[in-house]
Amino acid sequence: MANTTALKAKLFEKMEAFKPRVQKLNKEFANVVIDKVNIGQCIGGARDVRCLVTDISYLDPQEGIRFRGKTIPETFAALPRVPGAKFEQPTVESFFYFLLTGDIPTVQQAKEVQEDWRTRSQVPQYVFDVLRAMPRDTHPMTMFSSAVLSMQRDSVFAHRYAEGMKKTDYWDPTYEDSMNLLAKLPTIAAYIYRMKYKGDVQIASNPDLDWGGNFAQMMGIPAPYDDVARMYFILHSDHESGNVSAHTTHLVSSALSDPYYSFSAGLNGLAGPLHGLANQEVLGWTQNVMKKLGGKLPTEDELKTFLWDTLKSGQVIPGYGHAVLRKTDPRYTAQMEYCLKHLPNDPLFKLVNMIYKVAPGVLTEHGKTKNPWPNVDAQSGVIQWYYGVREWDFYTVLFGVGRALGVLANITWDRGLGYAIERPKSVTTAMLEQWAAAGGRKGAED
Repeated sequence: MANTTALKAKLFEKMEAFKPRVQKLNKEFANVVIDKVNIGQCIGGARDVRCLVTDISYLDPQEGIRFRGKTIPETFAALPRVPGAKFEQPTVESFFYFLLTGDIPTVQQAKEVQEDWRTRSQVPQYVFDVLRAMPRDTHPMTMFSSAVLSMQRDSVFAHRYAEGMKKTDYWDPTYEDSMNLLAKLPTIAAYIYRMKYKGDVQIASNPDLDWGGNFAQMMGIPAPYDDVARMYFILHSDHESGNVSAHTTHLVSSALSDPYYSFSAGLNGLAGPLHGLANQEVLGWTQNVMKKLGGKLPTEDELKTFLWDTLKSGQVIPGYGHAVLRKTDPRYTAQMEYCLKHLPNDPLFKLVNMIYKVAPGVLTEHGKTKNPWPNVDAQSGVIQWYYGVREWDFYTVLFGVGRALGVLANITWDRGLGYAIERPKSVTTAMLEQWAAAGGRKGAED
């Protein structure tokens, strides 16, 4: 292995130990049925069809996301803090080590990741040239995705694949590309923010700071925004493989497209209003609630009436409901607890908290929502707004920076375990109608 670090050596050791498990399942138990598919799932976007594999995270309907088997509270409690540091949250570096290996790192192991990223963090000038060539009113997600894609010319995977390498070595350059990308993403995101919204006045990075702290530094936002960044990026890192950004990154990578192609594609999926764009929509809606109710905090009865009027008009309560979860999203809870400690008197947070008290009851009585509880989007925009990031269309870029941690860890393992190109089979509407008719007749006979 070229450029071997302690983390890379540990990852190789983990992958080699893991391979026999996958190979045994594929050879000896390939025909074991683990799920069935009905017409509703086929038409409804493959909802809940168990056909993807990831050991990085698992979304439990009751407990929420588990990172490497640990719940969000367990993850935050287990990750090491930097001795003597003034911040409360664990570093992103320690979390990424955990995502990649499944092991809780020591402070020193996390520090080694920080140092590795520091040596890879220099963003090529051509990336800034690409960004500056775009109209300033270009959506920041378009800029972010384009910046990632522009760096494909430097892909280690693409160069080594062109030269010829063994399939068992694919994970190595995938790891290198992923680490190079992760090291540069905070700088690129902060550059876009300062260029578009802060008069193009850039702030230099501080190589002595960790990933989240340096991002806050380059954004120009004082503490405790560095802790907000650490928490936000960890919470938004991964949500198993079925969501659009994670699945898209995995799908594109399965064709042996390098991490730049793959992650750029995942970002394009994240930009959709049914995915990462939702957090800005929730914030806008919440602020509109305050405006329509007289610019002041309403009573719970006033809010209840407003929510019922919203539902009766055919609209939804944004930020509530989830495709998988059947309880309050633990990511929402983690951010709510932060707000209760650091911004308990903020009017917008008070309104969000009141909606949390009132909306589940209204939605349950309304009866058309499978999950009446809030998801992560119901809370995340409020924190950003409070600390001065009030440009809504940048929120999805923040989401994308965090999501990189999970999806790039996933595709590194995909290549390490030799997973195949993804190629599900399609059917026609006529075929579905034939199955429906046959099923209907069988049901009548029974």
